[in-house]
Amino acid sequence: MRPGVTIALSAVDRRRLEAIVGNRNASQKHAWRAEIVLLSAGGLGTVEIMRRTGKSKTCVWRWQERFAEEGVDGLLRDKTRPSRVAPLGQEVIDRVVALTATEPPHEATHWTGAAMAEAAGISGPLGGASGRAINRL
Repeated sequence: MRPGVTIALSAVDRRRLEAIVGNRNASQKHAWRAEIVLLSAGGLGTVEIMRRTGKSKTCVWRWQERFAEEGVDGLLRDKTRPSRVAPLGQEVIDRVVALTATEPPHEATHWTGAAMAEAAGISGPLGGASGRAINRL
């Protein structure tokens, strides 16, 4: 553990973390995160925690810090990340909805995401991402 960083667990937190580690149905990432915190609270250093869990130094530090900031609940969720695909604007959505009431091109039996993207004018550098975005509408 980094110098000056100590983790003191309440009895409730310790029981919750031990339950996560001991639960065979718990997500493995939650189990090793809980294990990192339990080992830290036990006074083990970062190198020993790394050895026992097989995780990197930055990983150990990350979960020690997350626990210190957010408690056990912070270990049970992942940070949200922004989507790679930008959301479609309302104008594009309206155009796509209007196209669904028309016949598909080239004697097709139904609209595909790629055909809809091309007809709506949103194909191009996005590749297939625009077609997938349309399919989610």
